[in-house]
Amino acid sequence: MKKTLVIGASPDETRMSYAVVEQLSSMGHEVVAVGARDGSIGEVLIQKGTPPAEGIHTITLYLNARLQPPLYDYILGLRPQRIIFNPGTENPELMNLAKAEGIETKAGCTMVMLSLGNY
Repeated sequence: MKKTLVIGASPDETRMSYAVVEQLSSMGHEVVAVGARDGSIGEVLIQKGTPPAEGIHTITLYLNARLQPPLYDYILGLRPQRIIFNPGTENPELMNLAKAEGIETKAGCTMVMLSLGNY
């Protein structure tokens, strides 16, 4: 199981980030959810800001690239093994910074990866 940080998590049931947190949780992955609004997704509380987190394997982004720069230090400082840039979140600058730190980057859809079994 891969401990996953979802950045851009939303308590809105119509959002893809909501569905991903539910799917990850149902598959047994430990999930940390960070978003702009308070709320929860099932048993997972959505935290604001840059909460401490240890042992993060994967960060999956649901945050537009123009909103990502203030989070660069936080994201890179967590030392994940990989960062998934979901459609609409692709960011060459952050991808290059991550690669320079030895972090795998992937442009793709987390839900598709989960459904295909290659998460």
